[in-house]
Amino acid sequence: MGRIDDFEIVVSFTDDTCVARVGGEVDLLTAPFLRAGLESLVDERHDLVLDLARVPFIDASGLGVIADISARLATAGRVLTVRSATGRTLWLLHISKIDEVVRLDAGSPDEALLGPEQLVGDTTFAVGLESDELAGDLVRVGAKANTTGLDAALRRVTAIADITVEGADGVSVTLERNGRLATVASSNDTVLRMDHHQYETGEGPCLAAASEGRWFHIESLAGETRWPTFVPLAMHEGIASILSSPLVKGERAIGALNIYSNTEGVFGVRQQELAAMFATQITELLSDAPWAATDTEMAARISSALHARETIARAQGIVMVQQHKSAEQATAFLHRAARGEQTTVLRQAKTIVEVAGRDDGPPT
Repeated sequence: MGRIDDFEIVVSFTDDTCVARVGGEVDLLTAPFLRAGLESLVDERHDLVLDLARVPFIDASGLGVIADISARLATAGRVLTVRSATGRTLWLLHISKIDEVVRLDAGSPDEALLGPEQLVGDTTFAVGLESDELAGDLVRVGAKANTTGLDAALRRVTAIADITVEGADGVSVTLERNGRLATVASSNDTVLRMDHHQYETGEGPCLAAASEGRWFHIESLAGETRWPTFVPLAMHEGIASILSSPLVKGERAIGALNIYSNTEGVFGVRQQELAAMFATQITELLSDAPWAATDTEMAARISSALHARETIARAQGIVMVQQHKSAEQATAFLHRAARGEQTTVLRQAKTIVEVAGRDDGPPT
């Protein structure tokens, strides 16, 4: 859980806007402080900007605070803008549908953070993203996918990526099918043609990412010289920049996630983070996910996953307070207790929360 000592809210005002810059993790422990800070600003006659650039993690309790504050501002005819959220936070805002009730602002990326194209053997691009526990929770729910269900799910992912990655004008997924690369999902016909230009010419960033297992960031096709046959075809389609991320299963690249833009130099650090997250998500989806589920069923399962994390976080908090344990010790306690009762960590967490709610007694 987040440390209260590391959590802060810094507030500044302009003529018509209040900006609240949040620092630190937002979870069950720190969400009450976020709520108190934002509630104190609701009565101000300003629109509210919530800057999350320095928030590495936010859980269901933090998302609930954002949703509640947005609703209160909307009632007063004002707007909550979420600015500079990380790729992980943007994904959470989307799957919880909070992005439908707040305004999203990418903010001004730090040009010093713009990533160069990945070198052979370099893994820095996806650091911290492959361990995203929430992404793992979501894609492991349900049964094994068949090909038809998988393609439908990949089409959903490309559609989400298309609207989430700022500057994207199309997204596609390339995978091995019957011994050759093929486009299995695309957000529009232009990117589908772009992929086929690469298959036909045998060159391009999509093929390179899929064969070399590293990501390619083409900031400007106008200055690109590596693929002399493909580049003119891409520019004829109006494409100016490309971000291709490999889909890696085990030790082998099996495809690529391709994000195309009609504008040069639009894929900064946040877009790169999102691309890495989506690529990791797709790789997980290829193994185990609820492909046959409807959108409503998927939303329900995602909500269940978020609720499960919140329950475990609440149980950890109860153990920390009642037994004076650190976050790490509380987590270890939950796992030991679950093993002792031959049950799951989630069921053990529910028991602790229920007992605490009945009599405020210590967990056993």
